Amino acid sequence: MLDKLSTQKRLIIATVISVLFFIAYDALFAPKPLIDTNKTVEQNQSAPATNLANSTIDKAAIAPKQISKNIATIEGATYSATIDELGRISNFTLKDSKFKNENGEQISLLKPSSPLPLEIRFSDTAINEKAFKVAYTVSSDKIDATKSPANITLTQNLDSFSVVKNLTFHPDGSYDIDVNVNSNHEYFITAGFRPIVAVDGYTVHGVLLRKEDDSLEIIEDGDAKGNEIFRSVDLLANSDRYYTTLFYDNKRSMEVFIQNDADENTLSFARNIGNFSAKGYIGPKDYKTLKAIEPSLVDTIEYGWFTFIAKPAFLLLDWLYSFIGNWGFAIVALTIIIRIVLFPLTYKGMVSMNKLKELAPRMKEIQTKYKGDPQKINAHVMELYRKHGANPMGGCLPILIQIPIFFAIYRVLLNAIELKGAEWILWINDLAELDPYFILPILMGITMYIQQHITPTNFTDPMQEKIMKFLPLIFTFFFITFPAGLTLYWFINNLCSIAQQMVVNKIFARHKAQEIAEKRHEH
Repeated sequence: MLDKLSTQKRLIIATVISVLFFIAYDALFAPKPLIDTNKTVEQNQSAPATNLANSTIDKAAIAPKQISKNIATIEGATYSATIDELGRISNFTLKDSKFKNENGEQISLLKPSSPLPLEIRFSDTAINEKAFKVAYTVSSDKIDATKSPANITLTQNLDSFSVVKNLTFHPDGSYDIDVNVNSNHEYFITAGFRPIVAVDGYTVHGVLLRKEDDSLEIIEDGDAKGNEIFRSVDLLANSDRYYTTLFYDNKRSMEVFIQNDADENTLSFARNIGNFSAKGYIGPKDYKTLKAIEPSLVDTIEYGWFTFIAKPAFLLLDWLYSFIGNWGFAIVALTIIIRIVLFPLTYKGMVSMNKLKELAPRMKEIQTKYKGDPQKINAHVMELYRKHGANPMGGCLPILIQIPIFFAIYRVLLNAIELKGAEWILWINDLAELDPYFILPILMGITMYIQQHITPTNFTDPMQEKIMKFLPLIFTFFFITFPAGLTLYWFINNLCSIAQQMVVNKIFARHKAQEIAEKRHEH
């Protein structure tokens, strides 16, 4: 079917597919509209709120709202935290200066929204009610984990049995947890609700877990069916764009229950009877930090369909940064490297476009001569292509190849918390945020227009040509709200394309001039 379409129609189709693919991707994978987190906090504040009978989490049983006071503080190298009298991590504040909210205050990853990290819920309703009324005792009210691991023990006496939580906090935000419940009562423990931070239009919320076959299951807010069970899980992460609260267990002993609350937020719990041991982490999804804690935790940084491209792309970007020392110029270098790698394919596409432009008048003659006979037009056009070594798909192929690469880089630059607070030059003070003056999106649109202007085309339909001319404007509006790092990548990509196209045009013009000179010499 494609071989019956004119070259300009194929180019139009390829470009439209690119745009539609972009829109569809954004609709499917971009974050859902933000919920009112304050509403969630009010509804769930410090509430056990569940009946876990028959190994299910029944969100209908809501306990009265209550406020628990803090009984211990923990100081780590990268964070400050508190533990409340219900044995939960009630506050977790990052110390790095780049982790600030819009008011200039250090970000706290947790709010008094249930469930909080280390919260335990019992299947037995009566015990569950009591568990949220009886305060824990603590072995020490101040823990210093700034330079080395520090231990704390929490104990709760529930009539005929007790709950003991032995915790070891590490300087980097990770911790070890060992829970002992000296009874056969079934209970559920959580790594906590996903971090609630001031969010933006790119944020995706949900739960990620790694199953027995090492595949990743991602359940975004609004997608949980309720009472879903996953066994032999070794990684359970509640995440947003940049931050996570998680459990991991190399023994794969976690049996995970997924539930949603009244606001369609995804909740996760690990089911247990007796003892529960795991390692946990609260903090940013920083690649080096996660890898240092446990290499497999880097799976928490999820790139979507094009992970197989995105992961090595990030590693290359990180390696470049280690030499350059500036994330912006590392993005520039990454873009140039990608263009060099793709150059052989791009060169063929550019040459093909030049050949097709040269053949455009002869194609028009064929269309005029055999008007009303599509089969003859197609046969003579294909013969023309073969005779002159032109590939009708040669110009579209480089565009199609770049689509998965673009979306892979899109996810890398979108998810990399390393770019948060990272400066480039002059007015770009944060590559993770949009350009405050929209200079990069405008430059991206201008370079896209220039690239389009110098790229050979053979349009015969004025309307098609007008549609193509509007693409730079459309893409400029797309990129206005994108992070500066992503817009920088596409701007540099356009500059490389312009440079390569100019070189190819000159080479083609020189070859053409030589052919003309040789023909004159023959005559």
